[in-house]
Amino acid sequence: MTSPGGAQAERTGLAWRRTALASAACTVLLLHSAAQRHGGAALVPVVFAAVTSALLAGVGVRRERTLRTGRPVAMGSMLPAVASLAVTVTAASVAVFH
Repeated sequence: MTSPGGAQAERTGLAWRRTALASAACTVLLLHSAAQRHGGAALVPVVFAAVTSALLAGVGVRRERTLRTGRPVAMGSMLPAVASLAVTVTAASVAVFH
């Protein structure tokens, strides 16, 4: 028996997980770089990147659960907008503080 949402929900969930995992890998690289610079302002992008990774993971879990329901609804425009803003702020903080 297939679950509600089937393969589409699974593919979407996996895509969000991959994105969150890639963001977490970038966070680790930023942390390594900040450690070599002995912290300070170089930690600002690390904090933004960690928050962005958690946000992407949370949005992904929510989206997959929504798709697995019997009647999935379109994702509101607020969550993708907030995720995009978080990515943009993180990139800007890398340019400014790194």
